[in-house]
Amino acid sequence: MTGAQTRGPRVVLFDLDGTLFDHPGAFRRGILAHTAALGAPYDSVGADDIVAAWQAAEDLHYERYLAGEIDYDGQRRARARDFTRRFGAEPPADDAAALDWFRGYHDEYRAAWAAYDDVDETLDALEAALPGIRFGIITNGVLALQERKIEKIGATARMEHVIASGELGVAKPDPRIFAHAVELFGVAPSEAVYVGDRVRVDALGAAAAGLTGIWIDRDERGWGAFEADAAAWDIRRIVSLTELLGVLGVATARR
Repeated sequence: MTGAQTRGPRVVLFDLDGTLFDHPGAFRRGILAHTAALGAPYDSVGADDIVAAWQAAEDLHYERYLAGEIDYDGQRRARARDFTRRFGAEPPADDAAALDWFRGYHDEYRAAWAAYDDVDETLDALEAALPGIRFGIITNGVLALQERKIEKIGATARMEHVIASGELGVAKPDPRIFAHAVELFGVAPSEAVYVGDRVRVDALGAAAAGLTGIWIDRDERGWGAFEADAAAWDIRRIVSLTELLGVLGVATARR
């Protein structure tokens, strides 16, 4: 028996953190392990409060880094200082001490690196349904660090290109980063799909650049304030990567 494939995209591009790589899980385990090792005052703070405060620091200062307001180490130092002040701890005395504090967290974060359980299954299914399909990653981050994550989750050999904002000089949702990616692959934007875990930055950014934008809503939060924009740009929503073939209308029909 042979399989007849429904026509689908030529290239599927993915975000990394929160899409293929379980950044939220490693983030949570990393900061809780780090603060547990530090002891007071964090030993009297609830785990959810610690994670929420660390998330707020990341959201604020990583966005500043992406906007070019501070450099990469600068956002790490700022996160350490904000977090320690939030709980009344003595903030790091200088820049070197702030980076040392952050490295303590980062060691624990790296120890918790893992892929989501649906990654290999989905990539296998796409390759089976779409012979010749090509994969890549577009990530807002520093290439060297992101490549280590990709290697850790066992996806290096499957990703033809990894486009990182830190190397290119523009970050999602800027359409130039998506345009650069499809140019590298030698395909039209309409022949590429982009899957990411943030509606505005990933799905809407990709759609505005002419790609098919797909939002993976792993926490099942729903569209919220983005519902109208998502409908206008025909953004697709999934809650697991295993839904990707169905959303794309790609199936293998037996005959």
